[in-house]
Amino acid sequence: MSKKLFLVDALALVFRAYYALIRNPRITSKGRNTNAQFGFTNALVDLLNNQKPSHMAVCFDTSAPTERHTDFAEYKANREEAPEDLIAALPDIKRIIEGFNIPVMELDGYEADDLIGTLAQQAAKVGYEVYMVTPDKDYGQLVSDKIKIYKPGYQGGEVEILGPTEVCAKWNIKEVSQVIDILGMMGDAVDNIPGIPGVGEKTAAKLLAEYGTLENVLENADKIKGAMGEKVRNGRESAILSKKLATIITNVPVEFHEEDFKVKEWNKEELKDVFTELEFKTIAQRLLGEQIQVAARKSNIEKEQPQGVQTDLFGNIIEPEIKQTEEPVEEPQGERKTVHSTSHVYHSITEEKELKSFIQQLGSQKEICFDTETTNIDANNAELVGMSFSWVEHEAYYVPVPSDQKQAAALLAHFAPVFADVSKKWIGQNIKYDLLVLKWYGYTLAGDIFDTMLAHYVIEPDGKRSMDLLSAQYLNYEPIHIDELIGKKGKTQGNMRDVALEKITEYAAEDADITLQLKKVFEPQLAAKEVTKVFYEVENPLVKVLTDMEFEGVKIDVDFLQDYSKQLDEEAKKAEKRVYEQAGVKFNLASPKQLGEVLFEKLKLDPKAKKTKTGQYATGEDVLAKLAATNPIVDDILAFRELTKLKSTYVDALPELVNEKTGRVHTSYAQAVAVTGRLASNNPNLQNIPVRTERGKEIRKAFIPRDDKHVLLSADYSQIELRIVAAISEDPAMCEAFKKGTDIHTATAAKVYNVPESEVTKEMRYKAKSVNFGIIYGQGAFGLADNLGISRTEAKEIIDNYKKQFQGIQQYMDNTINFAREHGYVETLMGRKRWLRDINSSNFTVRGFAERNAINSPIQGTAADMIKLAMQKVHAAMKKAGMKSKMILQVHDELIFDALKEEVKELKPLIIENMQSALLLPGGVPVIAECGQGNNWLEAH
Repeated sequence: MSKKLFLVDALALVFRAYYALIRNPRITSKGRNTNAQFGFTNALVDLLNNQKPSHMAVCFDTSAPTERHTDFAEYKANREEAPEDLIAALPDIKRIIEGFNIPVMELDGYEADDLIGTLAQQAAKVGYEVYMVTPDKDYGQLVSDKIKIYKPGYQGGEVEILGPTEVCAKWNIKEVSQVIDILGMMGDAVDNIPGIPGVGEKTAAKLLAEYGTLENVLENADKIKGAMGEKVRNGRESAILSKKLATIITNVPVEFHEEDFKVKEWNKEELKDVFTELEFKTIAQRLLGEQIQVAARKSNIEKEQPQGVQTDLFGNIIEPEIKQTEEPVEEPQGERKTVHSTSHVYHSITEEKELKSFIQQLGSQKEICFDTETTNIDANNAELVGMSFSWVEHEAYYVPVPSDQKQAAALLAHFAPVFADVSKKWIGQNIKYDLLVLKWYGYTLAGDIFDTMLAHYVIEPDGKRSMDLLSAQYLNYEPIHIDELIGKKGKTQGNMRDVALEKITEYAAEDADITLQLKKVFEPQLAAKEVTKVFYEVENPLVKVLTDMEFEGVKIDVDFLQDYSKQLDEEAKKAEKRVYEQAGVKFNLASPKQLGEVLFEKLKLDPKAKKTKTGQYATGEDVLAKLAATNPIVDDILAFRELTKLKSTYVDALPELVNEKTGRVHTSYAQAVAVTGRLASNNPNLQNIPVRTERGKEIRKAFIPRDDKHVLLSADYSQIELRIVAAISEDPAMCEAFKKGTDIHTATAAKVYNVPESEVTKEMRYKAKSVNFGIIYGQGAFGLADNLGISRTEAKEIIDNYKKQFQGIQQYMDNTINFAREHGYVETLMGRKRWLRDINSSNFTVRGFAERNAINSPIQGTAADMIKLAMQKVHAAMKKAGMKSKMILQVHDELIFDALKEEVKELKPLIIENMQSALLLPGGVPVIAECGQGNNWLEAH
């Protein structure tokens, strides 16, 4: 094996890892942020697997002062304090490193770069190829033919390996020894090294090109003309000190003993322990080849709701596994079979005489936990395998359902009176799935429900909430995993119908038992967290409404989609041809790598083009949109992208989702995903159907009424988030505009530009609209300038004027942040809470992200609450009126109805009235809903 030593600058990588996930933090079930541990582990594994070092060490700074602090008390004094979560991660990271059997190096009085510099030179002398793993440019002073900088790509991007040639090119110097000279002159703001005031990198490089060293520059300071000479002469002492501060020490009292640094077998037990604590399930499976007891199962049995685009790589934490030893017991008389352990009793009901007795017991219960076992994760295509019930902790019953439909119907008929009892409360984990399965068999649960998943969602909106995870976290109990019964997901996964009765009884009954226990844990927490209102009035009652909507589905015009697919394909080919003609070369237009090379290397459209985390040129829509105005080829590229995406993602995909039984598409709504309370949908994801372009809007034509006796109605709120902003901020100008019915963007433009509304131009209105929607979500002058294509000076002026004219908005923002700092959360008008654990962080970036969430969560959350309340009110009103029309879809602030033509006249005002009265806003700010109709969704909107 070649002698390759990798020396890792620990904190440099830890900081990168932490901030790479700042917008999408990894939070364990116990509330710990594991960004740093997660990112660092991946970086370390990447080095081990891809670079295959023969020797390795990870070097840390310590908190002890160094000689640099003695020389200059202000050394690193302006560094912002590290985030608390990052500091708390360091012990875990050291355990991970030690688990890989890699030495951790640290020594009071010295920094990590001093240790790395010393070890690097020692190893190089005995023939090692040394790589200093760091993004820090200061290490350039150490490189040689044997020592190089290994600069990891940001967030997994392209790696840079810098030797003497690359370092000199980056600094525009002749020798690497000049790195400390250039740092001595220009200083280093990160480390608070002063340098020579007024001398930057380019000037320093120019001076070194002429005089060779810092000392020679200072000796010849009188020869340097003008103001620059004055700066050099005045900065003499500062420059000398700065060079010393920037010089990496290479005689630290540490020694490179080859055997100590050799890459060895890992300590798998230590790694397993720390990965379990940090909830690193997938990486444990990948690296250690075994599952840690963290997994939240994903199956047709679990019936977990989709977790959205944003999916974690790892599972979540549990308490130490509790092993239960089954004790054999005497089989009871009759046909009731019991699986008995030390802590619970589970029964299976298989004979009619036992069934009748069991139904009588059910009839006398006020609260029953209910769960179904099925053959499919899609409730609209699932068959019942069995049902489980529990009303006493640690005891539950399982009733298998025959595969024969007639026999299944006969069995379910016994349960009809129980299902129809309005006095009962049914408890379930994601009970919408069970309700939908029952609905396909012709039954509904008439009584109230209590969904434990939704209860946990309003208590703790962040994170995951599978039953396994909740059981581990709140009950300290690890349930049976689905793969123990039918194997892991994939082509070889079995079917629940094939599982032995004893095993499926244990599994299914346990689900009901655990869910019942969770209900008893969560119910008091709802009151303690003061979220009972949002649970009982917003989330829980919506379950039955969504069940009915998902059951109904929507008809799709397959013929239209097939024709549109051909049209899009033809247009895409034409756009592709135009791109090749303008580029002068054929390439894979769908390849970002090849596209970037053509645009920025061959055509040189942007000399400042940046590369992404994968090391390729950034060719995202935002990048290309800026180039499109002056480069016709980019217009064609964007057109090609839109056409191919529309075709593959929507036009060709929608027909594949048509249910064979109904001929309609049945989307699945997820309540417990978005922290703001917004609904998500899946298969298809209706929220993402594009509406900003004409081509995208055409897709809505494919959503049609069920027959010629029906039309589609589309009802949506008018500018609801801005109305909510006006109401909760109580800004007089904005409230007045809405009360008068004035176009809010025109009114805003008139205020910002200080002109009468009649003189507001289209451009003024457009800019005002951007401010209205941007400022409340933390957009500053830079973001507004980038969005509108204007200068930062103009953007700042617009924002300053906005804040002057709408002072209530700024006051709301300030008050909300202060409230969050004091209480740790913000809430909607209905009491939905968003917990902000980083709101008082000492780190500006972390705190700023929490502050932006504090401002926008009450706005987005209140809008989410309003549409959910509206769905309930409209649904109830339609039922009360005995209407045959159906509410079938919800997209953002819009509701879509499959309306019987003869009911339209009565239905429209019913919808509008109930939407507008669903949640009245403070201060008399009116809520406006509008309703249209058509022979497809586009016409109705």
